[in-house]
Amino acid sequence: MIIRPINKGDFDSLCYLAKNTGIGVTSLPDNPDLLQSKIDRAEESFSKKIDSDHAKYMFVLEDTQTKKVVGLCGIEARVGLEDVWYNYRISTTVNASTELGVHKQTPTLYLTNDLTGCSEVCSLFLDAEYRKNSNGLLLSKSRFLFFADFPDMFSEKVFAEMRGVSDDQGQSPFWDALGKKFFTMDFSRADYLSGASGKSFIAELMPKHPIYLPFLSDEAQAVVGKVHENTIPARAMLESEGFNFNGFIDIFDGGPAIEAFVNNIRAVRESFKRHALVVKNPKETDDDDRSKLKDLYLVSNRSFSNFRVALVPASSIRQDTIDIPAELAEHLQICSGDVLRAVSLREAKR
Repeated sequence: MIIRPINKGDFDSLCYLAKNTGIGVTSLPDNPDLLQSKIDRAEESFSKKIDSDHAKYMFVLEDTQTKKVVGLCGIEARVGLEDVWYNYRISTTVNASTELGVHKQTPTLYLTNDLTGCSEVCSLFLDAEYRKNSNGLLLSKSRFLFFADFPDMFSEKVFAEMRGVSDDQGQSPFWDALGKKFFTMDFSRADYLSGASGKSFIAELMPKHPIYLPFLSDEAQAVVGKVHENTIPARAMLESEGFNFNGFIDIFDGGPAIEAFVNNIRAVRESFKRHALVVKNPKETDDDDRSKLKDLYLVSNRSFSNFRVALVPASSIRQDTIDIPAELAEHLQICSGDVLRAVSLREAKR
């Protein structure tokens, strides 16, 4: 399994993945023209044909045995520099009267642009057949090695908008209680349009006044800051890397936006460099199932335009070198002596 930049040859695979994302994954709309434009923008970003502040880097996970693209992830260099970026921020309104003995604290939603200029990790999706053997961790955490080697291309702060709660029929309690009051459309339609055109066209028509949460239905209040059941592992993974929920939620489904300073992300902070040592006849493991290999390391080739990442066992990590099997070296497009970046896939237990 190898992480690499997306290219025009991945169009059919991207269309297939988009058809299987389900409602709520706004960054991967089922629209061939839009998907082609995303590929074009990514290729321009990797080739530095567009300004770095407006770049979007998209990576795919490829099964090198079948040549099948089975996953996607991305990084938005900075949000809100073209269209306005909106979130709700959960705050507290206090009403008090000493004479009446009243002190009431009310959770309140404020429409905000506070995440403007921040980098975003986005577009994460993995084919259901491949949600095993640490593939999801490889797909998501590979981006942190890109941050580690090219920090000047990004903001000091990065965030991830997590998919909020909705059912199989595309009903969102939060949208039904708030957004739908101002737009005569279902959540699934609003969700698609936000992925196709950005969320600003709806946000600009939303009320600018604070929204008192108790005014919403009990069902809507219950899902504020919560993630879809399929997104629970992704949130847990990001939180294990140092991301935190600081009160920002999506204006459509109420899902949380969790954030971190790049330098505080565990995989960035603990990553290190070693020289590659290509091994022609590596020692075979007793079990090829990576899910039973407890200690795995992410290893990247540190290339900007042809960034590639794979997993290697801890036994490959030496004091000054990293053993790379010849076949894997070919997929990483490296030679002995090249400087690699590596980090443990999971945080070491203390």
